[in-house]
Amino acid sequence: MNCRHCKKKINRSFLDLGNQPLANSLISPAVRAFKEPKFPLKVFYCDKCFLVQIEKVVHQKKIFNKTYPYFSSYSSSWLKHVENYSNKMIKAENLNKNSFVIEIASNDGYLLQNFKNKKIPCLGIEPTKNTALIAKSKGIETISKFFSSKLAIKVIQKYRHPNLIICKNVLAHVPNLNDFILGLKKLTNKNTIITIEFPHLLKLIKNFQYDTIYHEHFCYFSLISLEGIFKKFNLKIFDVEEVETHGGSLRIFACDNQALKKRTKNVDQIIMNEKNYGITDKKLYSNFAKNVMQNKKSILNFFADCHKKSKTVVAYGAAAKGNTMLNYCKITSKHVKQIFDLSPHKQNMLMPGSKIKISNPKDIKLFRPDFILILPWNLKKELSSQLRNYKKQGAKFVTFIPKLNIF
Repeated sequence: MNCRHCKKKINRSFLDLGNQPLANSLISPAVRAFKEPKFPLKVFYCDKCFLVQIEKVVHQKKIFNKTYPYFSSYSSSWLKHVENYSNKMIKAENLNKNSFVIEIASNDGYLLQNFKNKKIPCLGIEPTKNTALIAKSKGIETISKFFSSKLAIKVIQKYRHPNLIICKNVLAHVPNLNDFILGLKKLTNKNTIITIEFPHLLKLIKNFQYDTIYHEHFCYFSLISLEGIFKKFNLKIFDVEEVETHGGSLRIFACDNQALKKRTKNVDQIIMNEKNYGITDKKLYSNFAKNVMQNKKSILNFFADCHKKSKTVVAYGAAAKGNTMLNYCKITSKHVKQIFDLSPHKQNMLMPGSKIKISNPKDIKLFRPDFILILPWNLKKELSSQLRNYKKQGAKFVTFIPKLNIF
């Protein structure tokens, strides 16, 4: 394959997670016997621009369709995170009724509602029609299309250059990365600030977060790789923050090269941390694959022990990352009796590949579980708090990433 950014030929993957179904393509029980398509899930590393990426084997329209099941509003910790972010940016950039904010991949309006409530004009761009409809019902103007450089031109013609562009956990979902960044450039003038939040490649490798790899995530970013990409489009990253979401993310602040924003020491510090850890060294990636295999062995040993001792395991949180792990380890309903999730959009569906049923959390009591496996381990504090009553009944919680942890 050719690198998604610099187009250099890439010959070898460093991690092969096998053939996997689309992580968010939940299955209706009515078609349980349906054998859903599976696609190779291999991760590659470009030794020229240092971009980590998977091969594009699935068109994004098949992934982000009108029945996309992920709604951002069902995590209280995530809602608090974006509320704090919104308040911070409103204050830092003096945003008011004369300002204009655009969020790309605005989902169900979970974030833009914080600006709308303060009468700050805003626009969402969201390709999944079912989530966009929820945003529109909240009174948030939303364009239900994939963002591109062509759409950016149309937005400028109809509206104006925004003061703030928000991209939260969307950049990894972009197959045509160069066109997306070009689109950001076209939306931007000297008064525009771009903030982009994404899971940090350094944390992914350091903490063996291989379950965050799935077909929706075309790229995995270090600050080193992203800074090089932005420079190609005359954009500069002038600041960066480390945030705790999704197991460790970066929030970058970028602007047009002509803007007066000065580069902070934070940017150089993160880049130095990445270099010191070996982000630009091929050896780091080959070792990562070995650690992933060790994690798989510990998971299989856990389930073998549960079977031997007749222990009941259920799971909580029908997250996409859970599907990568379940399918890589070949976990089925023989191992995990059911998965429970608060989102009504996921309940009564089946997880892709494993075909484990998703149910309302109120039904957990029917199973009297010995272990509750928390699939979205990044939310383990929030979710274990929701499930504290089962702890009183003797259930223990389990996470598998970065290593097996029973608590």
